[in-house]
Parts: sequence; C-alpha cells; structure tokens
Amino acid sequence: MIPMLYRKKLVKSLAGVLTLLLGLFSFTGSQAAPRAEIIKFWLPSIAQNEQTINHGAWQAILDVYLADNHASGVNRFNYLAVTKVDKEKLSGYLTEMQDLDPRDYSRVVQKAYWINLYNALTVKLVLDNLPVDSITEVGQSFFKFGPWDDVVATVVGQELSLNNIEHGILRPIWRDNRIHYAVNCASMSCPNLSGVAFTENNTELLLEQAATEYVNHVRGVSFVNGDMRVSSIYIWYLADFGGENTSLVDHLKKYADADLMKKLQRHKGDIEHGYDWQLNKPGQQLSLIAE
Repeated sequence: MIPMLYRKKLVKSLAGVLTLLLGLFSFTGSQAAPRAEIIKFWLPSIAQNEQTINHGAWQAILDVYLADNHASGVNRFNYLAVTKVDKEKLSGYLTEMQDLDPRDYSRVVQKAYWINLYNALTVKLVLDNLPVDSITEVGQSFFKFGPWDDVVATVVGQELSLNNIEHGILRPIWRDNRIHYAVNCASMSCPNLSGVAFTENNTELLLEQAATEYVNHVRGVSFVNGDMRVSSIYIWYLADFGGENTSLVDHLKKYADADLMKKLQRHKGDIEHGYDWQLNKPGQQLSLIAE
C-alpha cells in the first residue's frame, strides 16, 4: 500500500523513492507489523497504590489545538498554530512524565499514562520536524519508514521508542485490541487523537467510544460497489483481532451501527484494505487507497 501523497511525489527525489519502497515493504501486510513482545521491565505495578497521575498539561494542549468536532469525522491537530510557549509546556509535560516511575502505580493508572505519553510524544515529533506532509517523513535514519523505532523518551533510565511503548508495553501487557483505537499516529487514517486525556477513570469509556467511532467511519470500514474495505490497521494487526477475517468481522459487528451491521452480515467476499498517511492537520482531505 502506497499512499496517494507519495505517489504524487515519486519523481521528486531519490529519498522519496526509497521512502516509498521502505513503506511498501514495511506495511504490506500483517506479517510485517511489529509483534507484541513484552518488555518485562515494565511488568511491575502496585495495585494498592491509589495515587493518580496528573495529565492536565496534556489536556490543556488538546483543548487549544485539537478540533475534535470536524465535519469529516477526522480530528485535526493544528500543528502550525502551536506557540513557542505551548511547545515549552508540552516539553515540560513530557519531562514530568519521564521523571515518573509508572511501575509504582496501579494498572489502570499505567494504561492511561502510556497512552497519553505515546500521543504527546507523537505530536511533539511532528512539531519538531515541521513542515512535513506526513509523519512517515520524520525519522533519524534515511533508511527508515517513519520515526517509530527512534528513541523518543527515557523513563527510569530506559530508552524508549514509540514502538517500544505500543508493542512492548501496551499491547502485550493489557492484551486489549482497543489500544489500536487509542494511540494516534498523526495520520488521516488513524483512529482519532482523543480530545480528552486518558485517566484511570475514563479509559474504558474512551476506548469504547473510540472503537465505535472508528468502526462506523469510512476509515474503519466501507463498502464500495459491494466490496468491503477496512483500515490497514486491521490487516497489519490481524492477530489482535482473532487472526482471521471471520474473527475481524465479529469484532467489527460488536461496534457496528444498524446500517453497517446489515452490510457486514451480507458480506461473503474478500477484504481489501488501505491507509492514508497524510498528516491529520486542518484542511487535509481524506484519501483512502485500497491495496
């Protein structure tokens, strides 16, 4: 799957060509997606600890720069509008989060911590590399597809990449496929960046809302001339949705509205998939590309 954005830029430079090829080989199917392999260092928790973590600074950033009521159904983050002062506030929040030891907290507090940390780090990555049209253009290595393996945080002396957080902590510890609806890759096809910071009190509600919104949006599932097309997330991480097309459809039915449910019940054919890596910024038009 090659996003339309990159098809248009194919002839611009050798770097563009290599980025396309790397993207093609890295994201053509579920076999290429990172596996959930637990980083045992992060397993401890203290269930009896009733302390919380304050994510108010992250919420303040979301309140100002995230449009979570866009007519397209895709939340937009106004990266270009972020002031120097607010960039410093975001950096301060991330420093505060990295100074904590999440292992000292309960599992529910940890889950919200890691989701917010992932999303805030992703926003900072984009801000630090503007102007870019896609997060896939960001990265410390010319030969990488995006920044997901770059070290972006250090917590309790442990260097962490976004892939470490998602595939080494969130997915394997919680084994909750709704994690895919919570972590945001700053792209048009990604499940929405939540306008509400995750906390130990709202995580379950936010995950259910995010799953419902995504499944019933064209990014999640659509039918074109009778053909079923889903977000490539479901194919890359098919193992998290039961490992088979039938189990994936069962998951989708759990969140489908009445109209989508009828279409899912009638569908008997193959499943196509696509993904739009364009930045989730104001003015961007969603372009779904099927493989």
